[in-house]
Amino acid sequence: MRTQDGESVLARVVRIFEAFTPEEPALTVSEVSRRAGLHVATASRLVAELVSYGFLTRDADRRVRSGVRLWELATRASPTLSLRNAAMPFMEGVHDVVGHHVQLGVLDGDEALFLERLTAPRAVINYTRIAGRLPLHASSSGLVLLAHGPADLRRRVLEGRLHRYTPNTPATTARLRAVLADVRQQGYVYCPGYVHQDALGVAAPVRDASGEVVAALAVIVPNEAGASSVVPVVRAAARGISRALGAPDAPRWGGREPGDSPDGGATAV
Repeated sequence: MRTQDGESVLARVVRIFEAFTPEEPALTVSEVSRRAGLHVATASRLVAELVSYGFLTRDADRRVRSGVRLWELATRASPTLSLRNAAMPFMEGVHDVVGHHVQLGVLDGDEALFLERLTAPRAVINYTRIAGRLPLHASSSGLVLLAHGPADLRRRVLEGRLHRYTPNTPATTARLRAVLADVRQQGYVYCPGYVHQDALGVAAPVRDASGEVVAALAVIVPNEAGASSVVPVVRAAARGISRALGAPDAPRWGGREPGDSPDGGATAV
């Protein structure tokens, strides 16, 4: 169904859902209207209908937020459910060892999207949250996914703007190429202070039954001496998840990806 201006009702509903953020999960109808670019009356009508189906819910102060029904349907239909289920036992084991943050990320567009995250009180600072996103060039999970992703994705990221979060962020083309080559060669990435000076990320690839990288398992620990001791823990857990997904016993850990050039990506990036 389309409105008089030719826009579909579905497109408007999607904009309503996108108005909510992790920082502001509850909004007034007028705020929804403004963020979604809709007339207040239109937003009010659509919000009321979404509330009636349980996709949105109203707080006591009349603010609206995502409803349980939306979570239920999204979880039931999620293509990542089997990945998360396979990963959780290994993530819990890693969390028992490192005592800080353990997270599972997948590639979504040009960003790393985080499906799961385990943390602890007084753990080191970490900008990740479940259903949160980080750029590929700066986060440990993102670097693993970028290194093993399609060549055109690497080209797009390398040619785009590389935001520098700290002096350690690989925010130049030459530095990022070198990091990606190391990821493919070593089978993991080690990121001291890439997003925040006090935090260090280590991530390793998770592969499916075809041997393709489908996720990255990462830990975020304090950026201090001795942090490298978590590397074998992360790599072993990533291999465990891969085996649970049916990956071959001897997958292509490290080395070049299809389409890469012999010099680490100078032509095929």
